[in-house]
Amino acid sequence: MRDLSAHVPDLTGPELNPTTLARLAALDPVSLPEIQPERLGPPVSAPGKIVAIGLNYSDHAKEANLPIPTEPVVFSKAVTALSGPDDNVVLPEGSTKGDWEVELAIVIGTAARHVARENALDHVAGYAVANDVSEREWQIERGGTWDKGKGFDTFLPLGPWLVTTDEVGDPQTLGLWLDVNGKRMQEGTTSTMIFDCADIIAYVSLCMTLMPGDIIITGTPPGVGMGIKPEPVYLRDGDVMELEIVGLGRQRQMVHGFHPGLLPTLSRAGETR
Repeated sequence: MRDLSAHVPDLTGPELNPTTLARLAALDPVSLPEIQPERLGPPVSAPGKIVAIGLNYSDHAKEANLPIPTEPVVFSKAVTALSGPDDNVVLPEGSTKGDWEVELAIVIGTAARHVARENALDHVAGYAVANDVSEREWQIERGGTWDKGKGFDTFLPLGPWLVTTDEVGDPQTLGLWLDVNGKRMQEGTTSTMIFDCADIIAYVSLCMTLMPGDIIITGTPPGVGMGIKPEPVYLRDGDVMELEIVGLGRQRQMVHGFHPGLLPTLSRAGETR
């Protein structure tokens, strides 16, 4: 790992434009100081919003006993849910139905408003691994929208890397998997998305302006705990989640029952650290 701090203050929206990314790509990594961080934070700092797409793999919709969508299902993750790829996941107080979802994350690099599908990927800075951790009771049984069960602190481990578009190539050819306690629970490929990355960006840009640094998570393949037969399986204190998208890196999280002392501290700006 190398230190970029002499060349860019942080990887926030303003630094994700094509000009800055090209300047960083031109640096010789050997010329940069080596670092050995104790912790990896999320590879994108302070996004303006986090947009999520639900039920975007047909077999996941079936396991959830929900109809296959004819338009993207759009909801929001709280910005304060964002955490590092190997940070602890802390279940909310009284949680009984914590769940996992490995997902491809899109990070926006240039503003997108009413963009055409054929131009949509031009607005992408890069891609990352995301775990869309969910609490199904709060998501489904407590009334209102999905956002409640999706937005708890620590419920969006992101990273370890922001992988730029030139390294990824076609985002619809990526294998992804997730294990719980060493057992393979999810395995799939982004080729089976109902709505691909270009579809998603174009559609969401009709609903809201996407700004540099915004994150879109794109749905999960089958194998979530809620869908296990004959009885669902949910996260418990001490469980370990490991997940990967091939070419984008791997995550590992320890699951903890609720304790306020385990939650990330807040800066004065409200950003989790």
